[in-house]
Amino acid sequence: MAYCGRMPRDTLTREQIVKAAIELLDDEGLEGLNMRALGKRLGSAATAVYWHVGSKDNLITLAGDEVWHQIALPDLATTDWRTAATQMATDLHTMLTRHSWLVQAFGSYMIFGPGKARHDDHGLAIYEAAGFTMAQADQAAAIVFTFVLGNALVPAAAASFAKKLGRDGGNAEALMHESMAKAHEIAAQFPRLRARLDTAVTDYATAPDNTFQFGLQAILDGLEARLSARVSGGA
Repeated sequence: MAYCGRMPRDTLTREQIVKAAIELLDDEGLEGLNMRALGKRLGSAATAVYWHVGSKDNLITLAGDEVWHQIALPDLATTDWRTAATQMATDLHTMLTRHSWLVQAFGSYMIFGPGKARHDDHGLAIYEAAGFTMAQADQAAAIVFTFVLGNALVPAAAASFAKKLGRDGGNAEALMHESMAKAHEIAAQFPRLRARLDTAVTDYATAPDNTFQFGLQAILDGLEARLSARVSGGA
């Protein structure tokens, strides 16, 4: 039975725990996730959380897979392949920037479950529908995925850095300003970087406007060109 306002083990569900873990990860990052803090959010003991998910590592993999369900799967019966590819890549970029801890988790955890498998399978279907062979569809999907991941990496690093400054104490905004001032001093020694010091591009974790959209369309232009060349008897 419940006591001291805590949720007993048998009233918790894995789904509740994963949802709360995602919220905690969004707020505090990977380093801020621990079973005691999660249990406090759930009104439960840390031991009850462990009973449902086994370990912190397993919980991160569960949370990491769950967020892939946020990506919509375009209907290929009504959507052309290029529009579908753009929609899925854009949704993936939005998801990765919303849950920046997931980008960091890729380097330490095996994130693959029903959520990511659902995404990957539909991504392959898009390129097969375009007319690529199985091997070419694999390559196209991998190219687009790594491009999106690369674009999400910098804002994810910025979010992680800001959370670290907050955990270390002191004024995070002032510490960030101090770090950027040092970076500007270094950049001023190089002519092309110096010429851009007064633009928004030099803000930490920023890129020129529409950089993601420009790069994605350039990749899809290249893929479409290869399809056209094959149809016309080229490579």
